[in-house]
Amino acid sequence: MVRVPRRVWTFYLGVWDFVVGDDWRTALGVVLALGLTALVAETSLAAWWIMPPAVLSLLALSIRRAAKGATRRS
Repeated sequence: MVRVPRRVWTFYLGVWDFVVGDDWRTALGVVLALGLTALVAETSLAAWWIMPPAVLSLLALSIRRAAKGATRRS
């Protein structure tokens, strides 16, 4: 079994917390949107248009989930 040094593990956990944070669904959505952008970029189509609606949609869904959670706590 390989033992990972503590500093490496701490760095990994910090990056994970920064990227995923409190909402793993948003992080997954960004990864999927980037993957779709990469796939479209390999074709003759323009790929720049994928990320703006993806980001707006993910932001709206994240705000909606947060608002639902806030109303349940009140």
